[in-house]
Amino acid sequence: MLERELHAMSAEGDVPAIQKLLAKGVSIDARDQSGRTALLVATHANQVEAAKVLIDAGADVNAKDAISDSPYLYAGARGHLEILRMTLVHGADLKSTNRYGGTALIPAAERGHVETVRALIEAGVDVDHVNNLNWTALLEAIVLGDGGPRHVAIVKLLVDAGADVNLADGEGVTPLQNARKHGFGDIEKILVAAGAR
Repeated sequence: MLERELHAMSAEGDVPAIQKLLAKGVSIDARDQSGRTALLVATHANQVEAAKVLIDAGADVNAKDAISDSPYLYAGARGHLEILRMTLVHGADLKSTNRYGGTALIPAAERGHVETVRALIEAGVDVDHVNNLNWTALLEAIVLGDGGPRHVAIVKLLVDAGADVNLADGEGVTPLQNARKHGFGDIEKILVAAGAR
């Protein structure tokens, strides 16, 4: 089956094979048993060239799999910056959300992907989006981050982008209270300077 082969070649990053399959008229957005398209498979493996060929051929950057991951959302969450940038240029739905109700910015902030966070902010993702856990990107960067240089840089990027520094979590705990609880002094300074309470 050509579609299965397309998925396999996308995982391996075999660009010539992908091009041959596309020339044969394979269905570019066909799904595997997990609901993944070839582009999502390539994104999982961070196969940049394969992703480029698929995107240029019209693959849907917003096609979600069975667990609500799309190439755009997954690239953002994993910090696959080159693929993320391609999805942004090719119509990524900035309002689309993952299975936790979060935008791509939230897991990117949590996982310390500084350049990914910067790219998503520049693209216009809502910095104050609240996910199903009642957390924003700012809260996740603090609560699930390690307080190190990458998370400090992300907090600064979010604050500079106008994130609401007083938007509390579901329990009413503010970003500043969370930063103090974890002993993240550098983050606390940024928040206080931005008027956090």
